[in-house]
Amino acid sequence: MRMASFVVPWWRGFARLAGMVAHSRNRRVRKNPEERKREITQVTARLVSERGFNGISLRDVADAVGMSQPGLLHYVGNKDGLLSLLITDLYDTSGTPSDFIASGLPGSDPRSLLFPSYLRFLVRHNAGRRMMVQLYVVLESESLNPQHPLYGYFRARPEEVWKRYSQFPWRIPEQLGPWEESMRPRVRQCIEAMDGIQLRWLRDPPIDLYDEWIAFERLLFPLPLWESYI
Repeated sequence: MRMASFVVPWWRGFARLAGMVAHSRNRRVRKNPEERKREITQVTARLVSERGFNGISLRDVADAVGMSQPGLLHYVGNKDGLLSLLITDLYDTSGTPSDFIASGLPGSDPRSLLFPSYLRFLVRHNAGRRMMVQLYVVLESESLNPQHPLYGYFRARPEEVWKRYSQFPWRIPEQLGPWEESMRPRVRQCIEAMDGIQLRWLRDPPIDLYDEWIAFERLLFPLPLWESYI
């Protein structure tokens, strides 16, 4: 007796293959929380630089990271939380005094660390991340509203910056006395000046951020007092 042959129609095989591919694409890669958070931050920064902060959604970020939107919400809460992540985990973690010391630039020797030199380093650093600076400026303005998620952050920022900078052994003119007793007002003024210059830099007509800072540096660190300390 002749055995009947069973031939699977080609379209069934194709459908099965397509289903396997789709399953593979939709499969989420498990990463530890720190890896995932870092990836979310990096992807968001890239998307913001390409489209602007108003041009992205939580869905855009979730798709780019390769996770579900509910999964993304677990890390950021909402879009405001996503922007907060950019500030605290990206903006504030680069261009630091430690980065300056590691740079080997003039004034970065920890045995003779110069504060004005660090600020010039920071200005150059910020000049290379325009979109992040714009994000920072907008969030700072919006945070005047007490209901804003970054209200507390920006309110506490001057004091936090002072504490952070005070951890380093800056060399300043002897006539000023110890750093802790003399530099708090000057550090505050530096922050205020930098915030204002960055806002002007983002507007038209264009200005050079570094050149504009140098003009203010002469006012903040006048000669001859700061002659050997800039």
